[in-house]
Amino acid sequence: MSILLFRKRIVNVCRNKSPGLWDNISKGYMSGLVQIGSQPAKPTSACAPVQRSQAVIWLQTVTLAWMLIECGVSLYAAVHAHSPSLLAFGSDSLVELLSAAVVLLRYGSPKSISEQKAARIAGALLFVLAFVVASTAVLSLVLHWRPETSYLGMMITVVALVAMPVLATLKRREARRTNNLALAADAVQSATCAYLAMITFAGLATNAAFHIPWIDSVAALLAIPILLKEGHSAWQGHTCACC
Repeated sequence: MSILLFRKRIVNVCRNKSPGLWDNISKGYMSGLVQIGSQPAKPTSACAPVQRSQAVIWLQTVTLAWMLIECGVSLYAAVHAHSPSLLAFGSDSLVELLSAAVVLLRYGSPKSISEQKAARIAGALLFVLAFVVASTAVLSLVLHWRPETSYLGMMITVVALVAMPVLATLKRREARRTNNLALAADAVQSATCAYLAMITFAGLATNAAFHIPWIDSVAALLAIPILLKEGHSAWQGHTCACC
């Protein structure tokens, strides 16, 4: 019940702060997915000041709360099911958790950490995580590990697949409205989470239905290019000239 009330309050904030935003969410669901790998939405002016918005705080608070749940559940399920794909998904959730925290930190105190430094930290983490996931997946294939069926893993990926494109769309629109480049970059992270959820769920469901042990490792390897591309994009640091 508390989650539903929390969601209702977020919707009201988005309606009040950005007229017409919530009315078009359903139309923007796919746009939240297709933005992965693209450049973050740029402000209308290269050095335009970031506008204060209560919606930004609510969006990032929801993201932090969900990422804590998603990361914890995914990594727990990965350990118990010996699933490389869930490891990849949970690892990306950890990076997105850090990304959301940075947006909130910069929103409250813009001089506390530069966007370039925060982006490079996130990029380095993604490179490390890509290496860990790739190593785990290859070892699983070579040693013929047999990932177990994980209904918990499938449940968390389905929820993420539904929720993250919506969050990505809301963040991208609010970023354009407030000239918040950090929030725009975080919207790409949310879209990435949805793609990884899709890949992970496909691998878990296939293994559960047909008991093909190597499919989970293949799903994890399919996630590697996404992690590397996102890491490279973050490392480049798409910041404005005045940051």
